[in-house]
Amino acid sequence: MAVTDNLAVNIENLGFHYPGNDGITFSNLNLKVRKGERFGLFGPNGAGKTTLLSLMTGLLSASVGNIHLLGLDVGKQNKAVNKLFGFVPQDFSFYQELSPVENLEFFGAWSGLNSQQIKKRTDELLHILGLEAVRNKQVDKFSGGMKRRVNLAIGVIHNPAILILDEPTVGVDVQTRHAIINYLMELNKNGTTLIYTSHQLSEAEGLCEQVALIDDGKIIVQDSLTNLLKEHHQENLEDLFLNLTGKEYRN
Repeated sequence: MAVTDNLAVNIENLGFHYPGNDGITFSNLNLKVRKGERFGLFGPNGAGKTTLLSLMTGLLSASVGNIHLLGLDVGKQNKAVNKLFGFVPQDFSFYQELSPVENLEFFGAWSGLNSQQIKKRTDELLHILGLEAVRNKQVDKFSGGMKRRVNLAIGVIHNPAILILDEPTVGVDVQTRHAIINYLMELNKNGTTLIYTSHQLSEAEGLCEQVALIDDGKIIVQDSLTNLLKEHHQENLEDLFLNLTGKEYRN
């Protein structure tokens, strides 16, 4: 078996810059995530995390280099690639005027599911994520934590092999955060590769096995969290983060 057969994400010699060179720039960036990993991508504000996730999902296009998800080329095999991953963005990605059921019907169909599959998955997800009682209510009336759960349900409606999460628990209460993390762990036990970024480093430490730190468009370290803490003589992920990226303010 070739090494690449075991990779969920394979980024090789990636180059990217925003028009006018305003914003983060990547040059010769390489990153590999193995199938079934719980992988954390962390860095200061403006380091390039969200840009890199946008490139992985095809929302942005690389200038040079290649991004493969489970062996498929992002940008060249978009239709097939889109079925492989789910994306839970930091900003809410649903229709506020619709109910959870209506949102899941829309995004399930957009993902290629038939009506029977959509109904089955909708019932499952609303039960798992504690949204059954509000299944037919407008989402714009929901609390922030409930909206986060709707966002997550949309991201996993099609049972993706790779789930990409950008700050999935920002602004939620402790109970919601705990429930979301437990659900993500359960997905991973069933084979889903998790790619996760957050500023909640204590949360991340419990979730992520493998870690990469990014700063100024460069991957500065990548290894298991255990190995990185040992190598850099740090006690936790937050200390490691500050040790490698500095303590000064970031815009």
